[in-house]
Amino acid sequence: MALHKLLVDDFYDASFSLLAIHCRLEDYRLAYLLNKCLGLSLERKPQDLDYNYFAASFSIYEWENTKLDTVWNLVSNICKKEEAALQSSGSLFQNPSTITRTFNLLPELKTVDYLIKVSNEQRTFNEKIILNKIQSIPQVITTYSVDVDQIKSKDHLIFD
Repeated sequence: MALHKLLVDDFYDASFSLLAIHCRLEDYRLAYLLNKCLGLSLERKPQDLDYNYFAASFSIYEWENTKLDTVWNLVSNICKKEEAALQSSGSLFQNPSTITRTFNLLPELKTVDYLIKVSNEQRTFNEKIILNKIQSIPQVITTYSVDVDQIKSKDHLIFD
């Protein structure tokens, strides 16, 4: 009797492009500038991306272009969260202190602020033109394409 194994990679859909953006703007401001520069209509989704093992949430914007059968997602790669610091019981001071912890959606890309995921079966867009348009935004430090095959935590990019 033959044994047939299904691997997780058998179900993974790699029909998308991933762009990394280094930018210190707030997410809503970057979404506005991308809409203006690229002619998109990114809107914030009602629910942020919440991952239990991160204990953090990441803002996400989405636009579905039905004419070109393309879905654009802008997602924050960094989430900063304040937590209460642990203090020893013998402390002289009762001032509660907090620690700011940083979580990354894709830990392999710790320095990236935002990610743009463009899902398209036919790849009908020119990635180089889009990167040049994003780079023309004065507040954007740099942007580049990310090789999805090199990312170990690809499952974090499944938004539905």
